[in-house]
Amino acid sequence: MMRFLSLILSFFVVNSLLINFVYTAESQVIELDEDNWDLMLTNEWLVEFYAPWCPACKNLQPIFDDLSSWSDDLNIKTGKVDVTTSPGLSGRFFVTALPTIFHVYNGEFRQYKGSRDLNSFMTFIEEKKWQSIETVSAWKRPDSIQMSVVSLFFKLSYHLKEFNNMLLKEYELPIWASYGLFGIGTLLLGTLLGLILVCIIDCLCPPKPGQRQSFAEQRDKPKKDEEIHGDELEDEDECQQPLIAEAAGDGNGETAETSDGEKYSGSDSDDDAANENKSAPPSPKKESNSTKVTPHSSPNVRKRKSKKV
Repeated sequence: MMRFLSLILSFFVVNSLLINFVYTAESQVIELDEDNWDLMLTNEWLVEFYAPWCPACKNLQPIFDDLSSWSDDLNIKTGKVDVTTSPGLSGRFFVTALPTIFHVYNGEFRQYKGSRDLNSFMTFIEEKKWQSIETVSAWKRPDSIQMSVVSLFFKLSYHLKEFNNMLLKEYELPIWASYGLFGIGTLLLGTLLGLILVCIIDCLCPPKPGQRQSFAEQRDKPKKDEEIHGDELEDEDECQQPLIAEAAGDGNGETAETSDGEKYSGSDSDDDAANENKSAPPSPKKESNSTKVTPHSSPNVRKRKSKKV
């Protein structure tokens, strides 16, 4: 009985090994990475982006392998990209979900969003349903310059993640120390990039000679302005002094003429007053202190004689 069970068990083991061998031999899926991804720019391709830990990617793998066995009949090539080992390609194609499938025809990129079974794939290729799908826009084309820059940032983030894991696992640094190192590195990198950007702007748009001033010149400029303003005030005072002196001279002349005229007018008035005092009779004294004024009486008004010339 034991011998019979061992024979059955060995049969299943050998059968599974043979199936895996045939299955591996028939698979014609091409592994693409950052070194040979430009192969898909020619001919017709169906490319899958996957990760080994993704359950949906594991379910799609046998279907995609079956599709690769029909590649000669369908005149199409199948490829797959591991995003964990090729982060630059995931950034170049801007992969945000897994699995992601792209159809590529002579450098034209379209994202496949249909059912993920063998019949749907074959119908999509045979009936050329990909022609009804809009191509990836020009600014998101994987072979464009801007997406090449994005791929560099994805590579940088991947290497920073690996460096962080190395610090935490191999060197056993605390988390706060790792974050502190990354913060200092970010500040230094930002300062360096800022200096480079300023140098580039100065080279492309150099300032005029009059506009280029140092900090010391800008600091001393208000002092110079105050000195210039003080000199201008002194010049104005010096210019106004002769005018004031001339005006004072004119005023003295007019005062002198006026005083002479007053002298002559004053002597005449004094003579008239003396003559009137001689001719006027003495006023009678009254008992009461108050003097009554009748309505018909008129005050004694002295008339000034005309000045003799």
